Amino acid sequence: MKKITDLQGTFKLSNNVAMPYLGLGTYQADNDQEVIDAVKNALNAGYRHIDTASAYKNEEGVGKGIVESNVAREEVFLVSKLWNADQGYESTLKAFEETLERLGVDYLDLYLIHWPVAGKYKDTWRAMEKLYQDKKIKAIGVSNFLQHHLEDLLETAEIVPMVNQMEFHPFLVQQTLIDFCNAKGIQYESWSPFMQGEVFDSKSEEFKQLTEKYQKSTAQLILRYNLQKGIVAIPKSVHANRIKSNADIFDFELSEADVAYLDGLDKGERSGPDPDNFDF
Repeated sequence: MKKITDLQGTFKLSNNVAMPYLGLGTYQADNDQEVIDAVKNALNAGYRHIDTASAYKNEEGVGKGIVESNVAREEVFLVSKLWNADQGYESTLKAFEETLERLGVDYLDLYLIHWPVAGKYKDTWRAMEKLYQDKKIKAIGVSNFLQHHLEDLLETAEIVPMVNQMEFHPFLVQQTLIDFCNAKGIQYESWSPFMQGEVFDSKSEEFKQLTEKYQKSTAQLILRYNLQKGIVAIPKSVHANRIKSNADIFDFELSEADVAYLDGLDKGERSGPDPDNFDF
């Protein structure tokens, strides 16, 4: 198990960049005071990792939240993603500059290809490599790439993606893909760790015994499970109390048996699109 210390702890990427293993996701957070306050609350509570995307249409608000927080830009691990319509070599370079402008920053800590658009992601990756080599991004990676997408990309890539951000929760573990990424030095990261809320509703009974055992919430159990599996987690919330609660996971440790129990809930259930069947 990778070492887990506190909210500002990190996992080292393949290029030795330190990536905080717990961050704030901003999917579906409105590009107004809602996302500004969420980012400010997270950073002022000790978070140092903020995740957004061009497709979320809230990059301006995320940038304002960073400026209005008590935290310097260089202390924040800032991530955004390239949307599908912008894929291709020249269009990627242009979209990246537009993302920087919206965020009000002059570099990103991590930039991801949001989805594997067939026929485009190899040219897109060449542009990502150029941006990385030009030192405009500290790390580059992909999102929603299954093993066959990664294998295809690696046939021509000069740089191995440093991160693969995937839907991950106890009902969609994809351990074979995790193992493949680990073997290639690709840091696994989870989006939708709460299965878009289903773990609190229709799936809640699966966690009752563990919440009682550890005296922790379902959210805290699942986030701790992510970290103990060596997976970066970016739970989304716009509520200050939940943002703080999600970070209260450093005073307990799941037993190996309980991690195995959570692994055993895997049924291949997705709350989001299947990367092989997503309508781009």
